[in-house]
Amino acid sequence: MLTPRQLLQPSFAGMLMQNIRIIISNLWIYVCMLISGARGQNTSVSNKQPTIRTKDENEGPNAQLTTPKSVNYHFTRQCNYKCGFCFHTAKTSFVLPIEEAKRGLRLLKEAGMEKINFSGGEPFMHQRGDFLGQLVQYCKQELELPSVSIVSNGSLIKETWFQKYGDYLDILAVSCDSFYEDTNKVIGRGQGKKSHLDNLHKVCKWCREYKVAFKINSVINTFNVDEDMREHITGLNPVRWKVFQCLLIDGENAGENSLREAEKFVISEQQFQEFLDRHQSVKCLVPESNQKMRDSYLILDEYMRFLDCREGRKDPSKSILDVGVEEAIKFSGFDEKMFLIRGGKYIWSKEDMKLEW
Repeated sequence: MLTPRQLLQPSFAGMLMQNIRIIISNLWIYVCMLISGARGQNTSVSNKQPTIRTKDENEGPNAQLTTPKSVNYHFTRQCNYKCGFCFHTAKTSFVLPIEEAKRGLRLLKEAGMEKINFSGGEPFMHQRGDFLGQLVQYCKQELELPSVSIVSNGSLIKETWFQKYGDYLDILAVSCDSFYEDTNKVIGRGQGKKSHLDNLHKVCKWCREYKVAFKINSVINTFNVDEDMREHITGLNPVRWKVFQCLLIDGENAGENSLREAEKFVISEQQFQEFLDRHQSVKCLVPESNQKMRDSYLILDEYMRFLDCREGRKDPSKSILDVGVEEAIKFSGFDEKMFLIRGGKYIWSKEDMKLEW
């Protein structure tokens, strides 16, 4: 029998704690497996998708099962803007048939999805926003998701869209990187003589009128890193101001096969921090460095494949339409801890925000 003195020896105590952690970890994995088995999996195959290189299933999936609580669905890569740092570029023009898209969204809901964010490309481009509107309505009305959101550049949104689909949308985020029109044009956020800032204010006004939570996304880069946006952001009063550090993704905005060359937009960690320090008084600011962005998002591409960005590129899983959510998500590269650290889980239903419209 060990004496109390022996029990307190560092080597024994360390071994004891290690064994306890292993037991707890195994119990947690077992519970997750039980939950996953109860949920079930749809493994029906879609024959409408092309054969595309995916990651080898023997490369090693994530150790723990992941619940896709918040998913970003980039259903189109087409866009009417040409932002120089864009990291989801128009490499294809493919868009799933709407019934296939709905089937995938239902699979995600059955796997535990609570929030869906539609993005692109520019999501209002396809079928003049009607395709997007139907998916928004389906997710809120049929799937009864707590939160449905959109990220857009704001240039193609019409008031009639709000009149038809506004009730089903929780959050609309408009991307705006500068409050100087010339800077937006240099970045590529613009089209012809239309004012990006005019569109921003117009959409903000419609969001208040049709009771949709308004959000702003900004990518901080070499052309706006010294800008002071405090007065403008405060005046627009978004529920959240997402501030991203310009990120390089091989094959998208960097490298031989990319459609963009974003190297000239890249800023240092120190520059990004100085921008954040200057804007720390803005209460709705939510900062996201490259480290936080790279592996803390569940991203679905136009084929409904999860994209793993851990290696600085977008490595696709197989489509959830072919192998189900549980199998595909193993190759997503998703870091749930970082998702929580960056504030990915927040009050995302407009009913729960209790906003004063």
